[in-house]
Amino acid sequence: MKITAVKTAVFKEKQNLPAFIFKHLPAVKDGGIIAVSSKVCALWECRTAPAGRKEELIKKESYFALKTGLCWFTIKDGMVMTNAGIDESNIKNKIALLPRDCYKTAARLRAALLKKYKIKNLGIILTDSMILPLRAGVIAGAVGYSGFEGVKDCRGQKDLHGRKLKMTFVNAADTLAAAAALMMGEGAEQSPLALIENAPVSFRARAAKLTRAEIKYPLKDDLYYPFLKKIVK
Repeated sequence: MKITAVKTAVFKEKQNLPAFIFKHLPAVKDGGIIAVSSKVCALWECRTAPAGRKEELIKKESYFALKTGLCWFTIKDGMVMTNAGIDESNIKNKIALLPRDCYKTAARLRAALLKKYKIKNLGIILTDSMILPLRAGVIAGAVGYSGFEGVKDCRGQKDLHGRKLKMTFVNAADTLAAAAALMMGEGAEQSPLALIENAPVSFRARAAKLTRAEIKYPLKDDLYYPFLKKIVK
């Protein structure tokens, strides 16, 4: 697998994102996946607000929100994240929210780029920073994706010693998002795009709601449920 960060001009609010991507990434082979910062998608969809509304919007955008020191512990779109994905990095004098529906945004972007690249198989991942419990630093997760199987069901397959796997699912979407974001950077790199080639995934086109459903894990089955049940009703 190969991941290449794409340095671009600064993306401006209301710009045409498919045209912007095609300008900076004019050729993508069949089976490529484009990782896109959720920030440029937010600017594309004008999902911005004055900085003074940050706390109000964190609460409004979240299913659950709890103030913890300098930030908010939030649950949004079935994901645990900081501040409901709202922040002011790499945007001037404003805050950026996540797209209203990240899966629909990914599907919309994919449809537009398929026409430009004239290929059959194309994946899109919207990346955003996340924090793992008890781990220093941020990684990235896929807040939305389209065009490929984001979760691999390995149950029934055999391990190295012939034992059948009973519980294993592989989260390809978040793993690819984290790898791409490592190349894209978090600061002034000016690389909001990354091209992933030869990724070990299965391509397919599905409705956004079906893609969302495959990666959403039931709260009561989650590893962190004993802790989350005390605060999430």
